[in-house]
Amino acid sequence: MHKIFSLFVLFGFPLACFADDQLNSADTAWILTSAGLVLFMTLPGLALFYGGLVRTKNVLSVIMACFSITSLISLIWAVMGYSLALTEGGPLQAYLGGFSQVFFLEMNADRLIGNLPESVFAMYHLTFAIFAPALIVGALVERVRFFPLLLFCGLWELLVYVPICHWIWGNGWLAKVGVMDFAGGIVVHGSAGVAALVGAMLIGPRRGFPKSPLMPHNLTMTAMGAGILWVGWHGFSAGSALMANGSAGMAMLSTHLCASSASVTWIVMDWLKFGKPSVLGVMTGMVAGLGMIASGAGFVSPLGAMLIGVIAGVACFYAIQLIKQYLLIDDALDVFPVHGVSGVLGALLTAVFADTAMGGIGIVTEQGIGYQLLMQLLGIAVTVFWSGLISYILFKLIDKLIGIRVSDEEETGGLDINEHDQQGYNF
Repeated sequence: MHKIFSLFVLFGFPLACFADDQLNSADTAWILTSAGLVLFMTLPGLALFYGGLVRTKNVLSVIMACFSITSLISLIWAVMGYSLALTEGGPLQAYLGGFSQVFFLEMNADRLIGNLPESVFAMYHLTFAIFAPALIVGALVERVRFFPLLLFCGLWELLVYVPICHWIWGNGWLAKVGVMDFAGGIVVHGSAGVAALVGAMLIGPRRGFPKSPLMPHNLTMTAMGAGILWVGWHGFSAGSALMANGSAGMAMLSTHLCASSASVTWIVMDWLKFGKPSVLGVMTGMVAGLGMIASGAGFVSPLGAMLIGVIAGVACFYAIQLIKQYLLIDDALDVFPVHGVSGVLGALLTAVFADTAMGGIGIVTEQGIGYQLLMQLLGIAVTVFWSGLISYILFKLIDKLIGIRVSDEEETGGLDINEHDQQGYNF
């Protein structure tokens, strides 16, 4: 058990010490590559994926949101986000990091975190910090104003992502009780999925929903974005080992197999329910698999990953129908039923499939799968409550002060023209 705990500390907690404090060039090269891959997921991956799913008159507004959030969150991370999330917090360490790296004032080429340059470590985690709020955009597209959306994402980053990141990856209180999250099932997908659901409920549906079909304008663009997401996700999962070693290799293999399994499962679900497999379905299944393996990527076996993928395909398939057809919530691009549901379920399944009896490397807690499930539930419950509460307050406050939603006339005309005075296509 002590060996299992040591492995989890090594690969699951960013603040953990490595075997030595000398720079390792191979590890550094891999994390530099991983940072580029994860950033590639947002720009252009997520921008293309989301952009193709909206209507022609709103494509630029989605791409603009992804670019702008990337820029804004990068600056917030440098000013104080990184310091509060992933540095030593002293007396408040259980809940928040310190101020030692505000504005990166102490950052230089020689500073190390374990055997990585701190600059590389900070840049790698910056890409996660960007991706989380960028995901939220998908639930709110085609009816929110640009500046209020950007303001929400900036505040959400500081008030939601940073503390949750510290609690789990910064060796905070959730890490201390044994919550397992290898690559962001809770930290990224759970927190962003809940915020997306809250936003979709508060802002309300797009005009015409659910009676009028609001069809994607360019599935070819979406397919290109989906391919980039799949490739870039390996930086998410395999990079989270923070080393170029067997753990990174297993995380990459498990991630790929889970995505493949979920994608094939979605094909079957489409076939059974609608009679034909859909292109959007095969891509959505892949993304669901990527989200569900995030928590356990470095902990589960390849067989476990494939089984998780089957669960991802079935669970997220029905979650979309529940949210849109029965609850009539216009989560436009299915952020909560795909990312939120997959992140939460994946975190729970990690407690099962990471156990050595299921072929995994072992769970952290010494009381067995049942107790580990309770700790995973604790991490999920805290994340859902905190992200949901703060997101609700932020949406309400911003809407009251400056208004979030565009007018009916602007929504009909499209956000590209009315918010950015440009068009994605000039026919």
